[in-house]
Amino acid sequence: MSTEFNELLQVPVANQTQIWIIGHRDQVIHTMNEFCVKRIANDRAKFTPIIPAPFEGKYMTVLVR
Repeated sequence: MSTEFNELLQVPVANQTQIWIIGHRDQVIHTMNEFCVKRIANDRAKFTPIIPAPFEGKYMTVLVR
């Protein structure tokens, strides 16, 4: 299915998919940028702010689609 059809799908807010990215801060930022380049995320604003993860030395963000 192409992205044009995906954009037409009606998804209730409560049922939105979440993609969690957890890793070292630089890895998280790199993955966020990679998702935007590959058009997995169409805007960096779709990611939550980067916060410390419950694992030592790790950070996390969530992409809500």
